Amino acid sequence: MSLFSLPKISPVTPVLRDQIRVKINTKTKPLGSLGALESVAQQIAEIQNTMTPKLQNPKLILFAGDHGITEEPVSLYPKDVTWQMVFNFLRGGACANVFAKHSDIDVEVVDAGVDHDWDDATNQLIQIKIRNGTSNFLKTSAMTKEEASQSLQNGINLISDKKYNDTNVFLFGEMGIGNTSSASLILSHLTGIPLSKLVGKGTGLNPEGKNIKLQILEKAYQRTGKLSDPLEILSEFGGFEIGMMAGAMLGAASKQNLFIVDGFITTAAYLIAHHLSPTVKDYAIFSHVSDEEGHIIVLNHYQIRPLLTLNLRLGEGSGALAAYPLIELSVKFLNEMASFADAGVSDSDSKA
Repeated sequence: MSLFSLPKISPVTPVLRDQIRVKINTKTKPLGSLGALESVAQQIAEIQNTMTPKLQNPKLILFAGDHGITEEPVSLYPKDVTWQMVFNFLRGGACANVFAKHSDIDVEVVDAGVDHDWDDATNQLIQIKIRNGTSNFLKTSAMTKEEASQSLQNGINLISDKKYNDTNVFLFGEMGIGNTSSASLILSHLTGIPLSKLVGKGTGLNPEGKNIKLQILEKAYQRTGKLSDPLEILSEFGGFEIGMMAGAMLGAASKQNLFIVDGFITTAAYLIAHHLSPTVKDYAIFSHVSDEEGHIIVLNHYQIRPLLTLNLRLGEGSGALAAYPLIELSVKFLNEMASFADAGVSDSDSKA
């Protein structure tokens, strides 16, 4: 019996679509001159079904988990870095903390499956661990189907907590040594794109190391053959942090909340959510193109146009945080910029 209950996600209503578009088009600017910011403003206003949208109490939620595939040479860093970085997040010392502070965004850290036992000093850590890391998916399933279902449900339950009742925008990030390997396999199965085009350098592998990583992941792929069911793909190759993040995206969308997708691994979580409930796309903004080379290929496959290209490959929500000020600006111009009528400025000659 599945532990996962897919929440109802209503499509964004188009009731105010035309009015919002008129409001954007009659601001004191040439038509379409704010480019992607206009699209973002339109999307957020439609999500909130209002002409005057607001971003309230934004939260960055970082999901952390370990991966059994790190028994193989797929990463430059040992898996202990996962729990060590969790401590760094909790102490405020990571890039995510610095970027989040700039935008006054709270950072919350979730232990989804870290191979570490915490002491009382980590009482601010959200501990919904399923177990201490996944199994080595080169040899066996990363997790059972029950665990995969539970990871999704844990993410949904997290976002439904009443402490988020005043939050209407979520940023999602992750930490997990080995999780670019997991994401590569998830994305290959969901998209049909060959692993050779998706597997990148991760934490910084050289060409030889990247080739070894590719060979290992291709053997893991051969263990199961092509899969199409998102829950089965998550079970075979996923990480607990990826599953919970996918569930959190479903949870945010079911509450009609905006969420911001970070990079390569977060996109893998998004696509699990999307394949379970395609309507989730209405509530997602993609922040940036990762420097992990397969990311742009996946985004192009789905005709997704993210806001930024900064050659980032840090993870931990850094790209989502970098894009957040632009998302704020999109709301501000919609709400605060004068219209031609307000400013007494002549509009364009519609005959020109």
